[in-house]
Amino acid sequence: MTRYFISFLFAACACSLLVSCNSSTQKSSAEKVEITVEKSADEWIMLFDGTSIDKWKKFKGEEVTGWKIIDGELHNSGVGSDHGGDIVTKDEFENFELYVEWRIAPESNSGIFYHVQEANVDKIYESGPEYQLLDDKGWPTKLDDSQYTGANYSMQAPVGAEVKPLGEWNTTRIVVNNPHVEHWLNGKKVVEYELWSDEWKAQKEAGKWKDKEFYGAAKKGGIGLQDHGGLTVFRVIKIKEL
Repeated sequence: MTRYFISFLFAACACSLLVSCNSSTQKSSAEKVEITVEKSADEWIMLFDGTSIDKWKKFKGEEVTGWKIIDGELHNSGVGSDHGGDIVTKDEFENFELYVEWRIAPESNSGIFYHVQEANVDKIYESGPEYQLLDDKGWPTKLDDSQYTGANYSMQAPVGAEVKPLGEWNTTRIVVNNPHVEHWLNGKKVVEYELWSDEWKAQKEAGKWKDKEFYGAAKKGGIGLQDHGGLTVFRVIKIKEL
């Protein structure tokens, strides 16, 4: 009986030790996941958090005018005498993921720019490529394929883009990892291209930007928002450097 009791006692101890080790491993794993999530959240830089536009300036200017913060939302000036013009971040970014929430008013037109430089150009769109924002369904004139929401304006047309009804919030992601660029709209990738590739150069030479030497030339620059015509409203704007 003693021999069997000793064997049983040994097995019970071994089982208890195994359970204790597994519990410790699971706890350690959980702690690692929590740390990873916290670190990931810290990587985002808030460019607009609903309270301030201190990280922005007027394109080729200083203090932002015309743009307003209303109920935690950033409104461009729309139309009228208080036209503010385009704005650009004070900081420059090279490789990044940009996330923006936005909605647009009827017959309105705007855009999000990246790799913006202010030297050697008069207009923001002569420098940085543009992610197009538009009232696609209500626009009063005929559009080219590369003028719809999600396009790299006047370059790459969006594929499978679906804009939310007016008044609803859309989500945009722009991923730039030189030379690779992706445009996402409401969770779907709609544009993909390679900056400065032979195909990209051919498209530029054949289109609207053929005489704009500095269009798309910079490898880093500011993030820009367009005040072009009609009202566009932005909510969350954040960026993560890659």
